[in-house]
Amino acid sequence: MDLLPAIDIRGGKCVQLQQGDYARETVYGVDPVAMAQHWHAQGASRLHIVDLDAAKEGRPVNDAVIRRIVNLLRGEVSIQVAGGVRDHNAIHRWIESGADRVVVGTLAVQQPDVVEKAMEKHQQKIAVAVDAKGGKAAVKGWLETSDTPVDPFIADMARRGVRHFIYTDTSRDGMLQHLDFGLVRHLLQVLAETGAPASLIYSGGVTSIEDVIALAQHPLEGAIIGTALYDGRIDLEVALTALATGDGT
Repeated sequence: MDLLPAIDIRGGKCVQLQQGDYARETVYGVDPVAMAQHWHAQGASRLHIVDLDAAKEGRPVNDAVIRRIVNLLRGEVSIQVAGGVRDHNAIHRWIESGADRVVVGTLAVQQPDVVEKAMEKHQQKIAVAVDAKGGKAAVKGWLETSDTPVDPFIADMARRGVRHFIYTDTSRDGMLQHLDFGLVRHLLQVLAETGAPASLIYSGGVTSIEDVIALAQHPLEGAIIGTALYDGRIDLEVALTALATGDGT
């Protein structure tokens, strides 16, 4: 299982939100590029970078700084980009710019046919974000909740060819309250029942190295960690070593 430090960018700064609430923001660095280099130096092989402004506004905002990160770490760190990717051209632009994976959320909920079409060329480079609020898929930077239930949405997208999913429990995101392992098992079962060879990255509530070790007992592709890394509850180097040895002590 991979560990992906989250670099959430708002106003050009590296921030973390509580439950996706833009009014509850903590700034952890004024230079996202330096933060990406820091996590790379700590041993990260993958980064999850989110343009929060783009997610809210539906258009590129912090793309210049994200492109700097992609160009600087290309070939050294796998980078997945999220936030405001609302059409096929946006997917194509990020892939052409060197992103290893492009994450779509609102687009998949509102225009699934567009994502299905993009799968024909970019299947392994696209991930669908499942941002859950009350069992429904949240959209537009989590500012709205759709009428789309999570389980049928995952199953439908898997049948349409999606091979990578990123599930975020928005109620726990940034709250340092650990996570719901029953939910993790349920999501994996939903995917298994589709019969598709799809993988899952989990996000929301990863609070301790013990959480990381417990997650690694499940067949997950990875886990995204944000606030717990930034406030020091999880040391990335220690967590990666614990994963390698299976020792959560």
